[in-house]
Amino acid sequence: MIEFFFDCSSPWTYLAFHNIQPLAKELGAEIVWRPILVGGIFNTVNPSVYAQREKPVPLKARYMKKDLQDWARSAGLSIKMPPTVFPVNSVKAMRGCIWLGKDMVPFATSVFEAYWGDDKDISQDVVLAEICKKVGIDEQKLFAGISEQPIKDQLKANTEEVVARGGFGSPTIFVNKTDMYFGNDRLPLIREALLRSKASAA
Repeated sequence: MIEFFFDCSSPWTYLAFHNIQPLAKELGAEIVWRPILVGGIFNTVNPSVYAQREKPVPLKARYMKKDLQDWARSAGLSIKMPPTVFPVNSVKAMRGCIWLGKDMVPFATSVFEAYWGDDKDISQDVVLAEICKKVGIDEQKLFAGISEQPIKDQLKANTEEVVARGGFGSPTIFVNKTDMYFGNDRLPLIREALLRSKASAA
């Protein structure tokens, strides 16, 4: 089993979200999608992210921009970095994922595409309404759903859980509950972990 803790406001998470799905399908692994708020993680255990944004190392920042575009090209995705609004408040989008439950993947995919591909501000209700129309969701029901306290509480609980389990950003990925990986570039290691798990179960 794969647990995928994610926030749509991260470009590397967009890559991993896209890339892990065919990998899981190929190896017959179930993905449990766990929406979080990465800002909550940074505030709790990884504030160095903010310092890096304020005072980036120019050479490293230039390479990271190239690296992101190389990965995007490899995945067949379009990623504008930075988007016009960055960082973005993704709380409504991530609550939407919680509210949709097992049906969240088309919505989350469209949120990623809207923000990273089309440079739209996913914190805005009008943008989320467009996404709902695109994927066939009643936007009024979604907006009502994401205002419910249990949905808010679940997003907070997911964020606190990933920190308690050792996570420090998005995406944080677990194989079989305890084997943690961070980032899109760890997918080859996740593949190996899944193959080991299958072999031991055989």
